[in-house]
Amino acid sequence: MQHENSHRSGPTTFAPLRNPVFRSIWISTQISSLGWLVQSVAVSWLMVTISASDLMVALVQAASTLPAFFLSILAGAIADNFSRRWVMFAGQCLIALASIALTISVGAGFVHPWLILGLAFLAGCGFALNDPAWHASVGDILDKRDIPAAVTLMSVGYNIVRSIGPALGGVILAFFGPLTAFALAALSDMAPPIAVWRTKWHVRSSPLPRERMTTAIHDGVRFTALSSEIRAAIARATLFGLGSISILALLPLVVRDHLASGPIVYGVLLAGFGMGAFTAGMSNGFLRRTVSQNSLMAVASVACAACCVSLAMTSSVVVAVIFMAIGGAGWLITWTATDVWVQLASPRWVVGRTLSIYYALTYGGIAAGSWVWGAVAQNYSLTWALMAAAVALLLVAAVGIVLPVRAWEESHQESFDFPTPRLALDLKPRSGPIVATIEYSIPDQDTDAFLARMRAKRHVFSRAGARNWTLQRNLHAPSLWTETYRTPTWMDFLRLNHRLTAADKEVGQHLAALHDGQHPPHTVLSIERTTDAARSRASTIFARPPR
Repeated sequence: MQHENSHRSGPTTFAPLRNPVFRSIWISTQISSLGWLVQSVAVSWLMVTISASDLMVALVQAASTLPAFFLSILAGAIADNFSRRWVMFAGQCLIALASIALTISVGAGFVHPWLILGLAFLAGCGFALNDPAWHASVGDILDKRDIPAAVTLMSVGYNIVRSIGPALGGVILAFFGPLTAFALAALSDMAPPIAVWRTKWHVRSSPLPRERMTTAIHDGVRFTALSSEIRAAIARATLFGLGSISILALLPLVVRDHLASGPIVYGVLLAGFGMGAFTAGMSNGFLRRTVSQNSLMAVASVACAACCVSLAMTSSVVVAVIFMAIGGAGWLITWTATDVWVQLASPRWVVGRTLSIYYALTYGGIAAGSWVWGAVAQNYSLTWALMAAAVALLLVAAVGIVLPVRAWEESHQESFDFPTPRLALDLKPRSGPIVATIEYSIPDQDTDAFLARMRAKRHVFSRAGARNWTLQRNLHAPSLWTETYRTPTWMDFLRLNHRLTAADKEVGQHLAALHDGQHPPHTVLSIERTTDAARSRASTIFARPPR
């Protein structure tokens, strides 16, 4: 892992930019994002001119975002099983290919609505591949202490670009035409793959072979479901997205109906939103050091609620811009906090999958929120929709009491130093199921402490892949306890133990300290066998005595 020098004052927002790998990819990503936003404006306008269907126009946005929702978990499994650098490169090449193909087709005069949708979908697949791998790579490129600042920079960069990209796209479209916009976007989309191609970073790799995709997805979903910290982050982010998207989703209606203005004011309001996000990003490090993260996220939700109330009540453009800046600050603080929360709560072996699940569900919350608030505005009124969204955001702020943010100081780096047990049978990777049993001798006065440690161990091992975990007490000798768990195969057993972090292994050390036997607790491994003759003959293929 490439680490930067430590600073006693703590990392600043710009500290990650001292790392040449992160700096190169970050700058190229901003260039590409600017080109993508310019292209989005041109594509939407082009679709309006060649298709009379409102549905086809609306499908442009859906075609580029649906892959991120449906393919996100698969993309996360790919990012955790293959080189994240090459996964990023592949995704960025798909985006560039889609942009180049669109430019060539427009230049050749061959433009069809379904072609535009197909290329938008291809670009969306590229984003679905790139985003989990890029965000997961931040922890490989930088030191853990720089991850919050890096995530903040990524959010700030995109919000700045989003403030100027659509306006720039409109200017280019008006003065030079769509072909120029597409050509510039294609050129900008070449920057990220070039940056990734020219940079390299070291990643600690597992000595075990890659997981099958189905197993990798299952283990990622299982880890996420059993991690209360990640579940809390996803729940809060999804609820926040559901409520806060009302600001951006209803903004065109606010400009038209409440402010009686046009595209220029709409652009000014978006710029205010972006500047608020920029200001919050620049002060995010200071805020994290002076205010608890839980309080900061609650205040951010209240800020977005205040923005909704302002947009519902005011007819002043100046007031609307001020509160859009406040909403932008709350928007960035929340998304940065939850992204960092998921990253720091995830070991490196599964971080791509946990991030992808986080993105899939938060995208779903944002999409649902856009539909809900639009439906409320259509069936009731715009003011009702914004006020209801404000109430929802206040409830999201209160959710922090039930689902608080916890600081993560311990290491979540797997060690990969588990020695392969010496066995009397020559097991194949697919041999199994494997049964592990550990016997403990616990004095009566330590029973409560033992059970508390066992609950922690069950949680740790179940997240890492243990199945059917049980704890039995000997009825003849009550001081004897037996822990049992299973893995589907021998390779799954090895993989489980390679995934354990230093903090996970401390749980076993605490249990060993409670053990009152003559010898330390010892893991006894067995392989299950059926008494069915046909299946028994087949299973012996996978477990033979060594010759």
